[in-house]
Amino acid sequence: MSSRIDAVGRRLLTAGLERLTGGTLTLVEAGIERRFGDGLPDAAGRAPIAATVTVHDPRTWGRVLRETSTGLGLSYADGWWEADDLTAFLRLLSRNVRRADALLQPLSRITGKFADPIRRRRSPDRIRDRRNIRAHYDIGDDVFALFLDESRMYSCAIFQTPETTLAQAQRAKLERICTQLELGPDDHLLEIGTGWGGLAVHAAREHGCRVTTTTISDRQFAYATELVAREGLADRITVLHEHYRDLTGTYDRLVSVEMIEAVDWREYDDFLGACGRLVRPGGRMVLQAITIPEQRFDRAKVTQDFIKEVIFPGGCLPSTEAILHATGRTGDLLLVDLHDIGLDYAQTLRIWRTALLERSSELPALGLGDHFARTFEFYFRYCEAGFDERVISDVQLTFERPGG
Repeated sequence: MSSRIDAVGRRLLTAGLERLTGGTLTLVEAGIERRFGDGLPDAAGRAPIAATVTVHDPRTWGRVLRETSTGLGLSYADGWWEADDLTAFLRLLSRNVRRADALLQPLSRITGKFADPIRRRRSPDRIRDRRNIRAHYDIGDDVFALFLDESRMYSCAIFQTPETTLAQAQRAKLERICTQLELGPDDHLLEIGTGWGGLAVHAAREHGCRVTTTTISDRQFAYATELVAREGLADRITVLHEHYRDLTGTYDRLVSVEMIEAVDWREYDDFLGACGRLVRPGGRMVLQAITIPEQRFDRAKVTQDFIKEVIFPGGCLPSTEAILHATGRTGDLLLVDLHDIGLDYAQTLRIWRTALLERSSELPALGLGDHFARTFEFYFRYCEAGFDERVISDVQLTFERPGG
């Protein structure tokens, strides 16, 4: 039965490759070489991409047919296929998926008008939220230390020059956030999504403010609490282990860096309404978020892919418009600045991927091995391709609350 599915998958998927545009794909299997694509620039005039994929295991075809990008990523992790330039291959696929999305998105909008009210009946669940966060962030602090810089910032950095190091770029990102917040020593900053505490420490140490930061990751809570004590900042930083729904009071400033991607689209009003409630009148908020174009949002929010299935369970990329609609429905926060840093994320991911692969020999001591390394390599390259092709981006949104 499996071989039959694999044969069907090969026939259907290669038929799709016959319509490939924006470059050339060379496919090698069982010593036979086939070429697909027009070899031309894409519709935006960008140079054509060339990549070669070698299929080692014919089960790849059936798995990709059944599981789409999830099957593509997991079959790569299993060593069933290789690419001479995996990022280039995924960029070429991104160019062509964009064309398919343009055809399917109108249908998603129509069906969404009827299906979304039913989908929205799913109730918020703190246990589910914690389980999803733990699935990724609690795999081990030492694992993330293999590829993050010393600040352990696990979000897009800002590279001011080609020579900028990752540590310098992460500091530039943190400083831009603090500048946008107009952060001063008299301010009390609330951070939703602590990470490993890098932003809280930077804000308190460099700007003299008080910080309250919260996370629902057990490991990150423990690490950040210890970091604050080690840095001698316990008098200025409070680390909480609370869900954003349980936060009370008001704060002068609020920041959340790439945490909204863990919030389901049905709960945007809940999350952004809480943010608006927690910022005092006259206060400011900076939200850094990985975003998807509005044209793709209706379909993407209800579609599973490799990232949602394997890397970030329960995740959902918002569109900028979805964020603004939710802030408009739930409060009075006003957008005053939008800064796109999507291409910086591609560079951030390249550095993370290179660092992880260079230190992959250390994974067995952490209870992990080649399958994990290849899974994370695919994850980094999958996202890198998306940012390079602009099918996803990263933005810093600055809001003000009137009054004060």
